[in-house]
Amino acid sequence: MTKIHRLAGTVDVDGLRYEWELRSEPQWGETEGWKGMTVALLQRDGPRGALLEFPPPKRLMKGMQRGRLQMSDATISRGIRAALLAGWDPGSRGKPMVFMVDADGN
Repeated sequence: MTKIHRLAGTVDVDGLRYEWELRSEPQWGETEGWKGMTVALLQRDGPRGALLEFPPPKRLMKGMQRGRLQMSDATISRGIRAALLAGWDPGSRGKPMVFMVDADGN
């Protein structure tokens, strides 16, 4: 069995379907240092998206090499639930809301 490194997908959370996509990988910034990856969320047929900002991986902060990115459905589902609890209303209109989550999506 080969591993496929997914950078986008769909998950079901509480009976609703959400689409997700990796928007940016961890990167180094001269002023901010390491910045974690960003994942875009959108409820199917919903007008308002959300952005999940993850912390930079510890391995990068310790000076180790980059590893391949892997996003699990469980991490994305936890991130969606965290955004909903923090006030994201996918049915409303407006700019995408930004939420900081931990490495596990909480």
